[in-house]
Amino acid sequence: MVSGKPHVSLWDEAWWRRVSHRTARLWRGVEAQHVVATMKLVDSLAEQTELEEILEASKPPAPESAHYLIATPFRYPSPHASRFRPSGAMGVWYGAETVVTACTELGYWRWRFLMDSDGLQENELIVSFTLFAATVQGESLDLSEPPWDARRADWTGDGYSVCHQLANTARQHGVEWLRYWSARDVAGHCGAVFNPLRLSAPEFTTQQTWQCKVTASSAFMRHGDDAIALRFPLQTGEADSSTPRR
Repeated sequence: MVSGKPHVSLWDEAWWRRVSHRTARLWRGVEAQHVVATMKLVDSLAEQTELEEILEASKPPAPESAHYLIATPFRYPSPHASRFRPSGAMGVWYGAETVVTACTELGYWRWRFLMDSDGLQENELIVSFTLFAATVQGESLDLSEPPWDARRADWTGDGYSVCHQLANTARQHGVEWLRYWSARDVAGHCGAVFNPLRLSAPEFTTQQTWQCKVTASSAFMRHGDDAIALRFPLQTGEADSSTPRR
């Protein structure tokens, strides 16, 4: 028999009655680095196509009917933990409800990469990424609504242990995705999707290409006439934006 203190739930069981079916449109940003990487290794378009097919065949299987932009988080484990996924685990797709929130999150994490890389802090990072929108429909828990919003600091803090416990318990209660406050854009919401079959992307034709410049003190992103500026370290999580929250 295992001794020790009895397990104490971090939240009241009655809180799970807030689970309901929800639909949302979420924006996610990706970098198309694989195209550049394989292009360096070939001399023609035909060779690149063949190489891409060989690489695709060597990858873990994708979830059935999932577009590759949706499937990626469900195909590969990561050695780094994320907010609702422990290190070494698979199966969480993150998105944001607006372009501003998605770009704010992207800009912050590019800045973290710059600052965590030895010898790069005094340099600048210039990247291009593509934003696309996907639709999630399924059983959901909104952590920004009562009574869950009383624990907002747990869902947006730098420590992930409570979030990991929540995600594990949420799956046991049939939750397919979580809605929560963004940790970087205080006015915005994000979504964490556990079930790839609840995601669809009918709007791939509306992708947006954004250019991003990051330094030790700021990030500046532009897409056409839309622009977003961040100053680091973030004090309030708000972005200085000329982009509508759409």
